[in-house]
Amino acid sequence: MEIKIEKGWKEVLKGEFKDPYFQNIPIHLKTEKEQGKIIYPLGSLIFNAFDKTPFEKVKVVILGQDPYHGKGQAHGLCFSVSNGIAPPPSLLNIFKELRDDVGIPIPNHGNLTYWAEQGVFLLNSSLTVRAGEPMSHSKIGWARFTDSTIQLLSQKRKNIVFLFWGKFAQEKIVLIDERKHCVLKAAHPSPLSAHTGFLGCKHFSKTNEYLISCGIDPINWHL
Repeated sequence: MEIKIEKGWKEVLKGEFKDPYFQNIPIHLKTEKEQGKIIYPLGSLIFNAFDKTPFEKVKVVILGQDPYHGKGQAHGLCFSVSNGIAPPPSLLNIFKELRDDVGIPIPNHGNLTYWAEQGVFLLNSSLTVRAGEPMSHSKIGWARFTDSTIQLLSQKRKNIVFLFWGKFAQEKIVLIDERKHCVLKAAHPSPLSAHTGFLGCKHFSKTNEYLISCGIDPINWHL
Protein backbone atom coordinates (compact mmCIF):
# COMPACT_ATOMS: atom_id res chain seq x y z
CA MET A 1 0.00 0.00 0.00
CA GLU A 2 1.38 3.38 -1.05
CA ILE A 3 1.08 6.07 1.64
CA LYS A 4 0.98 9.67 0.43
CA ILE A 5 2.67 11.68 3.17
CA GLU A 6 5.46 14.25 3.49
CA LYS A 7 8.74 12.56 2.55
CA GLY A 8 10.51 13.13 5.88
CA TRP A 9 7.67 11.51 7.78
CA LYS A 10 7.45 8.74 5.18
CA GLU A 11 11.06 7.81 5.86
CA VAL A 12 10.83 8.03 9.65
CA LEU A 13 7.58 6.05 9.80
CA LYS A 14 8.36 3.47 7.11
CA GLY A 15 8.53 0.69 9.70
CA GLU A 16 5.01 1.52 10.88
CA PHE A 17 3.61 1.58 7.36
CA LYS A 18 4.96 -1.94 6.73
CA ASP A 19 3.56 -3.37 9.96
CA PRO A 20 0.43 -5.56 9.67
CA TYR A 21 -1.47 -3.48 12.26
CA PHE A 22 -1.15 -0.41 10.03
CA GLN A 23 -2.03 -2.33 6.87
CA ASN A 24 -5.36 -3.17 8.54
CA ILE A 25 -6.35 0.49 9.03
CA PRO A 26 -7.23 1.29 5.38
CA ILE A 27 -9.01 -2.06 5.12
CA HIS A 28 -11.15 -1.08 8.12
CA LEU A 29 -11.90 2.36 6.63
CA LYS A 30 -12.77 0.88 3.24
CA THR A 31 -15.14 -1.61 4.84
CA GLU A 32 -16.95 1.12 6.78
CA LYS A 33 -17.32 3.25 3.66
CA GLU A 34 -18.77 0.27 1.79
CA GLN A 35 -21.29 -0.02 4.63
CA GLY A 36 -22.35 3.56 3.99
CA LYS A 37 -20.55 5.11 6.94
CA ILE A 38 -19.35 8.72 6.61
CA ILE A 39 -15.74 9.19 7.76
CA TYR A 40 -13.97 12.43 8.62
CA PRO A 41 -11.73 14.01 7.48
CA LEU A 42 -11.56 13.51 3.72
CA GLY A 43 -9.02 10.87 2.73
CA SER A 44 -6.69 13.49 1.28
CA LEU A 45 -6.57 15.25 4.67
CA ILE A 46 -5.97 12.26 6.96
CA PHE A 47 -2.22 13.03 7.09
CA ASN A 48 -2.64 16.82 6.89
CA ALA A 49 -0.81 17.42 10.19
CA PHE A 50 2.19 15.50 8.85
CA ASP A 51 2.11 17.24 5.47
CA LYS A 52 1.83 20.74 6.92
CA THR A 53 4.58 20.16 9.53
CA PRO A 54 7.50 18.10 8.12
CA PHE A 55 9.39 15.91 10.59
CA GLU A 56 12.49 18.10 10.67
CA LYS A 57 10.43 21.29 11.15
CA VAL A 58 8.50 20.22 14.28
CA LYS A 59 9.02 22.70 17.14
CA VAL A 60 5.83 22.16 19.16
CA VAL A 61 3.41 19.24 19.51
CA ILE A 62 -0.23 19.71 20.52
CA LEU A 63 -2.12 16.44 20.99
CA GLY A 64 -5.86 15.97 20.58
CA GLN A 65 -8.00 12.84 20.85
CA ASP A 66 -9.68 12.47 17.48
CA PRO A 67 -11.03 14.62 14.63
CA TYR A 68 -14.19 16.65 14.95
CA HIS A 69 -17.13 14.45 13.96
CA GLY A 70 -19.44 17.16 12.57
CA LYS A 71 -19.89 17.92 8.89
CA GLY A 72 -17.17 20.15 7.43
CA GLN A 73 -15.26 20.61 10.67
CA ALA A 74 -12.28 18.22 10.51
CA HIS A 75 -9.37 18.87 8.19
CA GLY A 76 -6.60 16.83 9.77
CA LEU A 77 -5.24 19.31 12.34
CA CYS A 78 -6.21 18.86 16.00
CA PHE A 79 -8.46 21.57 17.50
CA SER A 80 -8.55 23.31 14.10
CA VAL A 81 -11.61 23.70 11.88
CA SER A 82 -11.91 24.40 8.18
CA ASN A 83 -12.53 27.93 6.94
CA GLY A 84 -16.15 29.00 7.26
CA ILE A 85 -16.80 26.76 10.27
CA ALA A 86 -17.45 28.37 13.66
CA PRO A 87 -14.70 27.63 16.21
CA PRO A 88 -15.90 24.96 18.71
CA PRO A 89 -15.91 25.74 22.46
CA SER A 90 -12.48 24.19 23.21
CA LEU A 91 -10.87 26.21 20.44
CA LEU A 92 -12.52 29.38 21.69
CA ASN A 93 -10.95 28.73 25.10
CA ILE A 94 -7.57 28.24 23.42
CA PHE A 95 -8.04 31.65 21.78
CA LYS A 96 -9.06 33.20 25.13
CA GLU A 97 -5.89 31.90 26.77
CA LEU A 98 -3.85 33.15 23.82
CA ARG A 99 -5.39 36.59 24.24
CA ASP A 100 -4.82 36.69 27.99
CA ASP A 101 -1.31 35.21 27.78
CA VAL A 102 0.26 37.08 24.86
CA GLY A 103 -2.32 39.73 23.96
CA ILE A 104 -3.43 38.33 20.60
CA PRO A 105 -7.02 39.26 19.69
CA ILE A 106 -9.42 36.35 19.23
CA PRO A 107 -9.41 35.58 15.48
CA ASN A 108 -12.56 35.47 13.34
CA HIS A 109 -11.87 31.90 12.17
CA GLY A 110 -10.61 28.60 13.60
CA ASN A 111 -8.16 27.42 10.93
CA LEU A 112 -4.78 26.74 12.59
CA THR A 113 -2.89 25.96 9.37
CA TYR A 114 -0.57 28.93 9.90
CA TRP A 115 0.60 27.44 13.19
CA ALA A 116 1.21 24.08 11.51
CA GLU A 117 3.28 25.70 8.77
CA GLN A 118 5.53 27.26 11.42
CA GLY A 119 6.25 23.96 13.16
CA VAL A 120 3.28 23.36 15.46
CA PHE A 121 2.46 19.67 14.91
CA LEU A 122 -1.31 19.46 15.47
CA LEU A 123 -1.68 15.72 16.01
CA ASN A 124 -4.79 13.76 16.92
CA SER A 125 -4.32 10.37 18.57
CA SER A 126 -6.84 8.96 16.07
CA LEU A 127 -6.60 10.33 12.54
CA THR A 128 -10.16 9.44 11.49
CA VAL A 129 -13.63 9.23 13.03
CA ARG A 130 -17.13 8.17 11.99
CA ALA A 131 -19.59 11.04 11.55
CA GLY A 132 -21.37 11.78 14.81
CA GLU A 133 -19.46 9.14 16.77
CA PRO A 134 -16.52 10.51 18.80
CA MET A 135 -13.67 8.07 19.47
CA SER A 136 -15.22 5.58 17.03
CA HIS A 137 -11.81 4.82 15.46
CA SER A 138 -9.75 4.81 18.66
CA LYS A 139 -9.29 1.04 18.56
CA ILE A 140 -8.47 0.44 14.87
CA GLY A 141 -4.70 1.03 15.12
CA TRP A 142 -4.35 4.79 14.99
CA ALA A 143 -3.33 5.09 18.66
CA ARG A 144 -0.42 2.71 18.12
CA PHE A 145 0.62 4.68 15.05
CA THR A 146 0.47 8.09 16.72
CA ASP A 147 2.18 6.78 19.88
CA SER A 148 5.05 5.63 17.65
CA THR A 149 5.04 9.06 15.99
CA ILE A 150 5.50 10.76 19.37
CA GLN A 151 8.22 8.30 20.41
CA LEU A 152 10.14 8.84 17.19
CA LEU A 153 9.99 12.61 17.61
CA SER A 154 11.32 12.18 21.16
CA GLN A 155 14.12 9.86 20.06
CA LYS A 156 15.28 11.55 16.87
CA ARG A 157 14.76 15.23 17.64
CA LYS A 158 15.53 17.52 20.58
CA ASN A 159 14.15 20.69 22.18
CA ILE A 160 10.53 20.14 21.15
CA VAL A 161 7.76 21.60 23.32
CA PHE A 162 4.96 19.11 24.00
CA LEU A 163 1.69 20.75 25.08
CA PHE A 164 -0.44 18.11 26.78
CA TRP A 165 -3.89 19.35 27.72
CA GLY A 166 -6.10 17.01 29.72
CA LYS A 167 -5.73 13.52 31.15
CA PHE A 168 -5.84 11.71 27.81
CA ALA A 169 -2.91 13.67 26.38
CA GLN A 170 -0.93 13.48 29.61
CA GLU A 171 -0.98 9.68 29.50
CA LYS A 172 1.42 10.02 26.54
CA ILE A 173 4.15 11.70 28.60
CA VAL A 174 5.73 8.27 29.19
CA LEU A 175 6.65 8.26 25.48
CA ILE A 176 8.88 11.33 25.82
CA ASP A 177 12.44 11.81 27.04
CA GLU A 178 11.95 14.88 29.22
CA ARG A 179 15.72 15.37 29.45
CA LYS A 180 15.73 16.39 25.77
CA HIS A 181 12.36 18.10 25.49
CA CYS A 182 9.98 20.45 27.32
CA VAL A 183 6.62 19.03 28.45
CA LEU A 184 3.93 21.47 29.59
CA LYS A 185 0.75 20.12 31.20
CA ALA A 186 -2.61 21.74 31.83
CA ALA A 187 -6.30 20.91 32.04
CA HIS A 188 -8.16 20.36 28.77
CA PRO A 189 -9.53 23.56 27.14
CA SER A 190 -13.04 22.07 27.07
CA PRO A 191 -15.65 24.27 28.84
CA LEU A 192 -15.99 21.39 31.33
CA SER A 193 -12.41 21.74 32.55
CA ALA A 194 -10.81 24.92 31.18
CA HIS A 195 -11.34 26.77 34.46
CA THR A 196 -9.48 24.08 36.42
CA GLY A 197 -6.06 24.95 35.04
CA PHE A 198 -6.11 25.60 31.31
CA LEU A 199 -7.10 29.24 31.44
CA GLY A 200 -4.11 30.98 32.96
CA CYS A 201 -1.56 28.26 32.09
CA LYS A 202 0.44 30.68 29.87
CA HIS A 203 1.59 27.84 27.64
CA PHE A 204 1.97 30.06 24.57
CA SER A 205 4.44 32.43 26.18
CA LYS A 206 6.22 29.57 27.98
CA THR A 207 6.60 27.72 24.66
CA ASN A 208 8.28 30.68 23.02
CA GLU A 209 10.50 31.34 26.04
CA TYR A 210 11.76 27.75 25.84
CA LEU A 211 12.30 27.85 22.07
CA ILE A 212 14.21 31.12 22.31
CA SER A 213 16.36 29.73 25.15
CA CYS A 214 17.32 26.87 22.79
CA GLY A 215 18.18 29.23 19.93
CA ILE A 216 15.02 28.30 17.99
CA ASP A 217 12.76 30.86 16.32
CA PRO A 218 9.56 31.34 18.34
CA ILE A 219 6.05 30.72 17.03
CA ASN A 220 4.01 33.66 15.74
CA TRP A 221 0.68 32.76 17.32
CA HIS A 222 -1.28 35.39 15.33
CA LEU A 223 -3.75 33.88 12.83
